[in-house]
Amino acid sequence: MARKRRSGPAARRADRPAADLPREGVPRTAPPATDLAPEPLNDGRAAGVLAIALFLAPAVGVPHEEMLQDTLKSIVVSFGALVAVLLFLLAQHERRQPLRWHALLWLPLLLMAYALGSMAWSHTFLAGVEAIRWFLFAAIAWLGLNTFSRERLPIIAWAFHAGALVATGWAMAQFWGGLELFPQGPRPSSTFINRNFYAEYAVSALPFGVLLLARARRNAPVLLLALSVGLLVTGILMTGTRSALITLAVLVLGVLPLVAWRCGRRLACAGWPRGLQAGALAVVAATVLLLGVLPTSSPGILKEDFGTTPFERAVHRAQQIGPSDGSLNLRFVMWKATAAAIAAHPLAGLGAGAWENEIPRYQAEGSQLETDYYVHNEFLQLVAEYGVVGWIFLLLLVAYLLLAAWRTWAPAGREAEADQPWRATVLASLFALMLVSSIGFPWRLAATGALFATCLGALAASDARMGPVRRRLAQPLRWSPRIAHVALGLTGVCLVLAFMIAQQAAQSEQKLVRAAKLALSLTATGNPNDPALAGQRQEVLQLAREGIALNPHYRKITPMVADELARWGDWRDATWIWESVLSSRPYVVAIITNVARGYASMGRGDRAQAWLERAKRLQPRAPAVRSLEVILAARHGDEQHALALAKAAYDEGIVDYDLLNTYFLLAWRGQDFALAQRLLEERMQRWPDSRARGLVQQGLIALDMKQPERALPSFRAGLAAAATPQERAALEQEVPPALRQQLAASGPQTSSSRR
Repeated sequence: MARKRRSGPAARRADRPAADLPREGVPRTAPPATDLAPEPLNDGRAAGVLAIALFLAPAVGVPHEEMLQDTLKSIVVSFGALVAVLLFLLAQHERRQPLRWHALLWLPLLLMAYALGSMAWSHTFLAGVEAIRWFLFAAIAWLGLNTFSRERLPIIAWAFHAGALVATGWAMAQFWGGLELFPQGPRPSSTFINRNFYAEYAVSALPFGVLLLARARRNAPVLLLALSVGLLVTGILMTGTRSALITLAVLVLGVLPLVAWRCGRRLACAGWPRGLQAGALAVVAATVLLLGVLPTSSPGILKEDFGTTPFERAVHRAQQIGPSDGSLNLRFVMWKATAAAIAAHPLAGLGAGAWENEIPRYQAEGSQLETDYYVHNEFLQLVAEYGVVGWIFLLLLVAYLLLAAWRTWAPAGREAEADQPWRATVLASLFALMLVSSIGFPWRLAATGALFATCLGALAASDARMGPVRRRLAQPLRWSPRIAHVALGLTGVCLVLAFMIAQQAAQSEQKLVRAAKLALSLTATGNPNDPALAGQRQEVLQLAREGIALNPHYRKITPMVADELARWGDWRDATWIWESVLSSRPYVVAIITNVARGYASMGRGDRAQAWLERAKRLQPRAPAVRSLEVILAARHGDEQHALALAKAAYDEGIVDYDLLNTYFLLAWRGQDFALAQRLLEERMQRWPDSRARGLVQQGLIALDMKQPERALPSFRAGLAAAATPQERAALEQEVPPALRQQLAASGPQTSSSRR
């Protein structure tokens, strides 16, 4: 039988936390006069479930290549947030007191509304993904607003710190132990696909570890937490991520000392004996100094030549910052193109999530490849995609954070004083996140995105406790059992949808990754068209079809399958896969020209010409476009026009392999042997992999020039330079039969057997 609902003061008291006494020693006082209810004493363990998700997101990874690391992390955060909301709503399903609302929540909801609207006129799939992202962001922040009492905040801090610490443990195992459990890019990336992602998370979570250290009271926890903070700092140094290193320096030299000075008397560390204070600092310093000089044992890290120890890598990477830094220059290219997109669409923007789809239209003249899928600057990307709405979000967010910083610096009242260390820590974490966001995209990653939302939720909960700003920011949210039941039903629907989306994403990634891996392994055999491999070739196509059917918008892996099929000469299947990519990303010039080449190779000159014209409208000076123009002119039999086009592009400095090779072949056919020899030498120099074939072609040119004495040495050198027996056999077929017997005396050498 359900208990009767109590009314009056007794009911209100039952909803209050059991203890309002802050551990920092601020005396208990009566709550301020406000109609905002305190955080429920019974939250249904929602805060704990959310904390588990926040811990697992950075701590766990996928030990195989058939799911990307951030896909798993997104699943962990999504289900963790939705289950936590569900538990909270179940605990409040009979509640009649208002819950809390905060003006800050309108910011992610504004972006979500824009994303839903832009599905109608921009890229539907990408806008839908953005709408889901901002919905989950708002859900986490709202849950934090209603559950993050001061008594629960340590759970959240421990989730961030422990998650970062476990992630650092994985990174250290990769750096010093050569661990290769998680497929990833440059190491050490911990459980992330990229080491920058790990470093950005670790440096953003660092303030929580420092706060836990400052709140510890006994010797053993103090020293262990000091050790853990030293490990986090060392882990960041190991990556050599410049944005994280700069942020770390700003935190250690400026922000954290300022927080300690301003909030120190409200922290346990203020009462430590001097010996313990010195000991904690010594443990942090000793950990960083001792581990910072230990050299790596990872062959992949050593190969990068960025230094062998954490200190060396940090210093080396920091010294690379400058005009000659290729990574920064690539970002400047992306930022310049983004600025052009903003100028073209200052009000409406490109559409939520549509930057990666639209940016090829705004790249510098002659560009043909996408530089990346993200701007590597969250603020620029937000304004480019969301237009005026993005500006509103950023301006209001900055205004709120500045207000929060002022109210933290000069707390008014006992509640504000009790919250000051927590608010300062959250603001320090957000400050770190904003710094790395200026040269990365951490908002779009599951672990750092969840940290962002959680921190805003913690600030909002603190605002609600502080009272004086209630009418401007924190307000009561109407609540009743009926509203709770509707919210429970909607949350249940969201969980079902999340399960379906996660399952489909996992299956699509698995099939496409398997198709790409199998295609690469067939190419590596040197004879992918061997009849004995017919079954595996069919499996590649079947996996690709199934993966594309599940997710036709998967840009990152799908083209890799088509590229390998083209290398085998299967232009028909390669072309339809490329076209499936273009149905979602229609402005990628390199893929457009691939489709044109595919149709040209299949004898469909009309279709090839149509795709060429489409590419020319986007980037008429792109090397792939100019070389394709030459190839199509030659295939149509107009070799003189093709030669003129090739010469014009070459003289303008527009050169890629196909253009240079076609120009060489046209000069050879036109018996301009001097030009052909010069172009062939340049091709072999620029693309060393073509050297073996180039030497054989030099021999054939010598025969055409009636110089057989020069032909035989070139043939021998070309066959000897072949990388594999299969390549040698193919080159032998190009040598005139009359000379093959003389070449047989040179033996079946390859470049690998001549060491």
